[in-house]
Amino acid sequence: MTAPAVSKTITSLEQLREVINAPAPDSSVMRKELTFIDPHSRDFIAKSPFALLSTSGSSGRCDVSPRGDGPGFVKVLDERTVVVPDRPGNRRLDSMENILENPHAGLLFMIPNVDETLRINGRAAIIQDEELLETMAMKGKVPTLGIVIEVEELFFHCARAFKRAKLWQPDTWLDRSEVPTLGRIIADQLKLGDEAVDKIDESLDRSNKNLY
Repeated sequence: MTAPAVSKTITSLEQLREVINAPAPDSSVMRKELTFIDPHSRDFIAKSPFALLSTSGSSGRCDVSPRGDGPGFVKVLDERTVVVPDRPGNRRLDSMENILENPHAGLLFMIPNVDETLRINGRAAIIQDEELLETMAMKGKVPTLGIVIEVEELFFHCARAFKRAKLWQPDTWLDRSEVPTLGRIIADQLKLGDEAVDKIDESLDRSNKNLY
């Protein structure tokens, strides 16, 4: 692989902190980190319909996977434990393969039209507990598996990233026609030709209608 055309690479914590000072140990930035799910966090999770799940394998292979369903789809078992239901997807199992190699994961919870986010990091495990998973059924479909995360770190992020992105401001949104369909992207990436675009899009549309 050709090295990227960059310079002044930072390779140590000391170098990094010469550029950006560490926050004071007694600052709210540091003190806000919890090791349990407090009432505000529980409420945020209950209102969140979307989260990003991050994992890393033993080789350092990383993955960030979108997870979504109705608000509160991630179940809070107690003040230290949450469960993410595994809904039908592409069956790649990148996140689960990573968890089997390295039982740690992170979650970033989002609520539409709310700029703050909630972050949870902790130990992860894959479960097949039918009794528990039955409580997370949607439209009569019980998830086959779930991902349990035991909270080790929990804290809220401020709104600056979302305000910079203007993520929830409709007047900044692109018209959907300005981004190619996934069928077009896949056909181009796999060099399948123009005739494959509609077939792929139709297949994806059928799949997207069978959410559970």
